[in-house]
Amino acid sequence: METKRRYEHATPGERALRVVARPERNPGTPLDLTLVRALHVNRSAVERRAVTIPTRRTVKREWQAAWLLRAITCMDLTTLQGDDTPTNVLRLCAKAQHPLRRDLAHALGVEHLELTVGAVCVYHAFVPLAVEALDGTQIPVAAVSTGFPAGLSPLPQRIAEIGASVAAGAREIDVVITRAHALAGNWEAVYDEVRAFREACGSTLMKVTRQIRDYYERTGHAVGFKPAGGIRKAKQALEWLILMKEELGDAWLGADRFRLGASALLTDIERQLEHFLTGRYSAAYRHPMV
Repeated sequence: METKRRYEHATPGERALRVVARPERNPGTPLDLTLVRALHVNRSAVERRAVTIPTRRTVKREWQAAWLLRAITCMDLTTLQGDDTPTNVLRLCAKAQHPLRRDLAHALGVEHLELTVGAVCVYHAFVPLAVEALDGTQIPVAAVSTGFPAGLSPLPQRIAEIGASVAAGAREIDVVITRAHALAGNWEAVYDEVRAFREACGSTLMKVTRQIRDYYERTGHAVGFKPAGGIRKAKQALEWLILMKEELGDAWLGADRFRLGASALLTDIERQLEHFLTGRYSAAYRHPMV
């Protein structure tokens, strides 16, 4: 059992702290459509705030280097190409174990940290290979199951794929919901689908975007967040880290609650760190991914 701390509303301006025990695994909650229907978003205000956060909060020099190192540890190093080969996956796993070039790590004085990425993310077909390549490390293999990227395979097939990935050694499962359900406002179908995915995962970590802060305030269970797709520049990684710190706090700045789904991002982070050390930008080929 773990201990959780929840703030309850007390008198105005005060908060009472209650300490209770809770199971280690988030049990989820029943579907409550009143919460969904009561949700209103001021889209223009949200977009304005999203635009201004990276301009109001910036980090420079050694602080930027430290944040970029943190970004590496929060990265799901990913290859999800139609032409993936076993060789590519093996080289990706090697890079995951040593994501920062050794000369850069030495110059930065961070060799003792033994930095690794948060996970290696591959298609189900490459899970056994990645698990074997990462054996003896603490780096988990994440499988993109449930018919990635469209999520339009029959539900039983997607559930079976989760089970197969777990059986093959995946410690994390990235799921894809049927987006048509969400776009049509069929929240019962979304809930049933996600619940089925969760049951198929068993004790394996399932990753899917949620309304994080509201869920934490209502249940006391912290869930993580993983943005993915189009994150290629170190500046984008910094913006996501700043957003997490501003909106959710320092507890969401670690790999247990925050991941960046990316591959080319690592190359640009290495280039930025070399620029910090030398004052010059190196060519991308000096930082090969695979």
